[in-house]
Amino acid sequence: MPDKIHGVNLGSWLVLESWMLPQGWLDMGGESCDVCSDCIATEWAFGKAKGQAAQNAAFKAHWDSWFSQSDVDTLKGLGINTVRIPLGFWIVEQLVDRQTEFYPQGGMAALIRGLRQLKEAGIVAILDHHALPGVQSANQMFTGNCTSDVQFYTEGNYRRALTWAAVMTALSHLHPDFGSVFAIEAINEPIMDATQTPGYGDYQKNFVAVMRAVETALGVQDADLHFGFGLQITNLFSNATQAIMDLCSENDSLFHSDVLIALQDAAIILAQIAFDSSTGFDIGTSCQEQTPLVANFMDVNWQYNDPPNPADAANGPQAYDNHLYYSFGGVADANPEAYMESICNLTRVQDDAAVGDSPLWFGEWGLPTQFNATDEFLRDWADAQKLAYSKGAGWIFWNFKIEQSTLAGNLSRQWSYVEGVDLGYLTKDPSAYFNTSVCDPYIKN
Repeated sequence: MPDKIHGVNLGSWLVLESWMLPQGWLDMGGESCDVCSDCIATEWAFGKAKGQAAQNAAFKAHWDSWFSQSDVDTLKGLGINTVRIPLGFWIVEQLVDRQTEFYPQGGMAALIRGLRQLKEAGIVAILDHHALPGVQSANQMFTGNCTSDVQFYTEGNYRRALTWAAVMTALSHLHPDFGSVFAIEAINEPIMDATQTPGYGDYQKNFVAVMRAVETALGVQDADLHFGFGLQITNLFSNATQAIMDLCSENDSLFHSDVLIALQDAAIILAQIAFDSSTGFDIGTSCQEQTPLVANFMDVNWQYNDPPNPADAANGPQAYDNHLYYSFGGVADANPEAYMESICNLTRVQDDAAVGDSPLWFGEWGLPTQFNATDEFLRDWADAQKLAYSKGAGWIFWNFKIEQSTLAGNLSRQWSYVEGVDLGYLTKDPSAYFNTSVCDPYIKN
């Protein structure tokens, strides 16, 4: 993990949000509509309408073009040290019910290719479980399926998410192209009202247990100490699948049943991924020189109505994520002065630290506003946000790029990091500022 994160999201790569590439989506065969559930606006709708073969072909072309070596080179040249990679649960294809869930196949190979390029560039990665089984938030493109039927917060889908976490944890230690991964995020933007997310606190604890159990089985340095159960591994693993199975059988009384099932399912899936020619790796790799990954959660203050505190789940390295967009309302009045007063007096880092949610990074933010912002304001707005978020562990801009097209209009002006640098709103050195005193007129005692 960098001392200070200066990052971007790789949004619309492996979880496609069609608003970010409106012309490209139409060219792929998708549709545009005001309500995203009313047309072919997501992966799920595309697959249901077009069929598996057509979907696979269209998305492979998209994955290859949307994020490529030239994008990696651009990010490296801009001094970006971290990327957050939004992923759908369907990237682990064995978790998909093909009778009811219509998602593309082949994403794991694309992820491996991208991670290899990032590692070679010296850019580290957060694997963000962005779109969860059953859908975690209603009517959102970022879930892969725009629907009001939210089913993530159920036992079966919690288990599938835990299996996903176990697979990703193992791959991050075993697969050489995952060498830049330092954190795995449990869930992107759950429902804010905690009364609507039953079982979420248990999921947080089970997520950490799954990560640390996999690491313990693989012999990751100090993983057993972090796990805290004093597990005794009698045999050094011959391969990852057997090691995880042995851990479950020898210590089954120590695990929640959902954790046990997830670990056992993940062990089988790992073997399948390892022996697939497009995703293969050495399942017997030694991990004894590696250290535990960071477990990453949205912070407790993301929710209201007595939410569970993810700090209560901590075992080993853990970090927290907060997202802040002013353009959707509810944060500050829609004028430049109110925006600056709000951001320059932001207390989220301190508020989270007071309840144990530290270190905190801001995993999504941008320059969009609810008013017609001048170039001068956007430059100050970028500086002020960077100053506020750098009081914590750092920041990750949404998004690395936006489509340049007539249909996209001026979207990229405020949503694209690369375009923001080109237009002079964001400094070419991400650690620098145009004006370090930009907040001085707005700070309140």
